[in-house]
Amino acid sequence: MAHILAEARTPLDTATNPSPAPQAARANAIEARGLRKVYRASGGQPEKEALKGVDLAVPRGSIFGLLGPNGAGKSTFINILAGLVVKSSGKANIWGFDIDENPRQARASIGVVPQELNIDPFFTPAEILELQAGLYGVPKRERRTMEILKAVALDDKAEAYARTLSGGMRRRLLVAKAMVHNPPVLVLDEPTAGVDIELRKQLWDYVKALNEAGTTIVLTTHYLEEAEALCDTIAIIDKGRLVACEPTQRLVARITDKKLIIRSAWPVTPVMAAIDGLRTEITPSGALSVQYNPLEAGAMEILDRVRASGIEIVDISTEESDLEDVFLQLTSSH
Repeated sequence: MAHILAEARTPLDTATNPSPAPQAARANAIEARGLRKVYRASGGQPEKEALKGVDLAVPRGSIFGLLGPNGAGKSTFINILAGLVVKSSGKANIWGFDIDENPRQARASIGVVPQELNIDPFFTPAEILELQAGLYGVPKRERRTMEILKAVALDDKAEAYARTLSGGMRRRLLVAKAMVHNPPVLVLDEPTAGVDIELRKQLWDYVKALNEAGTTIVLTTHYLEEAEALCDTIAIIDKGRLVACEPTQRLVARITDKKLIIRSAWPVTPVMAAIDGLRTEITPSGALSVQYNPLEAGAMEILDRVRASGIEIVDISTEESDLEDVFLQLTSSH
């Protein structure tokens, strides 16, 4: 697959753009400055400010996670980049091309894989890719329909009607469709929503291969464990504002709290769990969970207090914070 992406990643007709991208823009695949979108009041619905001055930079060559609750503004941000939504104010560029000054080159620099399986059921995969390539103005001699279908393991289904494909095959076809014009940036909007574990693994293997071949990946997902495992940088949007944007490990390290899971010789009762000064709860298995900050209290001190409360400890384990803890903390405070 790497050979499909190894050629120059110059968007279509870039020779017609006389002004070179600024040096800072060349280091980033996507840049947004003060990006704002207001949906006007209509149909009895009040005016809604979906994006509130978002500043964001996606480094070239990264796998970048864009996370947030439903309605946070993620889809609006993506649709502005894709040319599907008109921003209210601010600036944005893709691969160094301003979406207002050079809209054609900007759109040629990005491929978007939507969450919805919006594929015409009466076209074959080969026809769908040929049509998409034509819409992007890719000359017939430069089209790589069969190469791309082979890369997503759909070459044997090239002439089958799309309606006969399984859900997993349709997901892969959407990725292939987004790649027909060889964009340097690929946006995956909830690509594994509703798919099984095996397909999810296959899709992520393919995405990693694309990234290793040079494609910048922007991923939105509700599966936080996926984002933590795949993304080298993560941004979190909440209520139209950017509340975090850091390397993944640094973001996870924001939460210093740990948990001690303590199993007793007998079931822990609510009265026993109410140890003064400790954040405790009873787990579904009947163990005692104690959340603590290592900078404030050591594990041995906590265990001594648990023993003093009359609980006989037979086993202990610890849990580190993860991206879900960070996500909940950041989004619940806004």
